[in-house]
Amino acid sequence: MTHHHHRDIRKIDPTRGATLGDNTPNDNNRIEIGPTQLAFREWETAGLQLPDLQAMRRFRWERLTQHIADRGYGGLLMFDPLNIRYATDSTNMQLWNTHNPFRALLLCADGYMVIWDYKNSPFLSTFNPLVREQRSGADFFYFDRGDKIDVAADAFSNEVRILMQEHAGGNKRLAVDKIMLHGLRALEAQGFEIMQGEEVTEKSRAVKGPDEILAMRCAHHACEQAVAEMERAARAGVPQGNMSEDDIWAVLHAENIRRGGEWIETRLLASGQRTNPWFQECGPRLVQNNEIVSFDTDLVGSYGICIDISRSWWIGDEDPPADMVYAMQHAYEHIQSNMQLLKPGANIQDISRACHPLDDRFQAQKYGCMMHGVGLCDEWPLVAYPDKMVEGAFDYELEPGMVLCVEALVGEVGGSFSIKLEDQVLITEDGYENLTSYPFDDRLMGR
Repeated sequence: MTHHHHRDIRKIDPTRGATLGDNTPNDNNRIEIGPTQLAFREWETAGLQLPDLQAMRRFRWERLTQHIADRGYGGLLMFDPLNIRYATDSTNMQLWNTHNPFRALLLCADGYMVIWDYKNSPFLSTFNPLVREQRSGADFFYFDRGDKIDVAADAFSNEVRILMQEHAGGNKRLAVDKIMLHGLRALEAQGFEIMQGEEVTEKSRAVKGPDEILAMRCAHHACEQAVAEMERAARAGVPQGNMSEDDIWAVLHAENIRRGGEWIETRLLASGQRTNPWFQECGPRLVQNNEIVSFDTDLVGSYGICIDISRSWWIGDEDPPADMVYAMQHAYEHIQSNMQLLKPGANIQDISRACHPLDDRFQAQKYGCMMHGVGLCDEWPLVAYPDKMVEGAFDYELEPGMVLCVEALVGEVGGSFSIKLEDQVLITEDGYENLTSYPFDDRLMGR
């Protein structure tokens, strides 16, 4: 007869004490979300070091507070759910919140942090002692407030005014990221000078701390495991003639969730002719044997970290056509060559100017950028192609701790396919490290 002790049942991992390896509660009834036992087992097998989430949260809080102080602002008011996640590591119905904004977070110049959350769930951020107060009432969307949005916005702005008096010494320069119209008007009526909050948050998020990088390594490994399951399913199912693009894409969703991932931002998987032009979303089309499948993960995975990698696969028993092999090799050369430009101190505009040139026939449909930052999602900075570069828009230097996704999209106008490749790259103290190890399709590479 097996005996189950309560002390073990209440633990996520009965072999550990009060905390898990990432310094979070070993409690099956915990509030904060996190990786699953499957993810922890895979990371242990891979020899990955876990992040200390308490240290990661403090790093983010200190970095945001310093950025506020450096600009002479009295505070930073955030509505973007990913900025709130960055500041607090707490979540609440993230996707719903993106189009029904009900959360807000005020970080004052002295580091005092107050969250406005859904009125029935203030407990969702209490695990983080850096969040000093939980309130409600930051919802200024019409569905929720009807014709009295202005009343709610006025009450909220008055709370912000009082908090700023107490914690910002009367400094009325308030940075705000994304806010509904009535909220903005109410804050301005309180006498606040509204500053560009997105500039603060994007610059803060751009440089990752040591534990954020450890979290990204874990999330990246989990994503590649999920992609591997998707590839296995596609290669087994497509030749049978009854596997759709949606069927393939569903595997990535499921495997991401199984490892404690959160969502996928896009539906960028397509097959055959539908890969050209790029940005067609996956649908019910049955993938045919001896066709290409291209995809872009855009995956928000473990620890809320975005892993944004792309691959193209040839699926079938015949060899891919020669022009497809050439395009794949050209795309591979493109990202590998551009990666060599990455190092601390490199000017972003200079990287644009020095990029590996795509063949003329691929120029019209090249990707929207050469590279972009990544963290909790696609982030600042953007590295433009030279013909799309706006002088002065990104006149900054790379720093250690930045992470960039290096992109390639290769396909001709009116062509029958597109190759999509993308790797995620960490800027180190003396160069770069490619975090992506997922292999490139051997047959498309002509091997």
